[in-house]
Amino acid sequence: MARPKMLKLPEVLDEIDMSRAAFYRMRARGKAPRLSKLPNGHLRVSRADLDAWWAACEQSAA
Repeated sequence: MARPKMLKLPEVLDEIDMSRAAFYRMRARGKAPRLSKLPNGHLRVSRADLDAWWAACEQSAA
């Protein structure tokens, strides 16, 4: 089984066209995609979680 693709936070921010500050505000409200923290402290978002978050955003906008 292949490991899920993990995106770096700057890649996620570029894809969703959002500033880091705005992303952290959304995260504080519980509205951001789930983050994983690596042992070295870096943050990652799985492609599946980001895609699910996008789908949820589209449904709530409709």
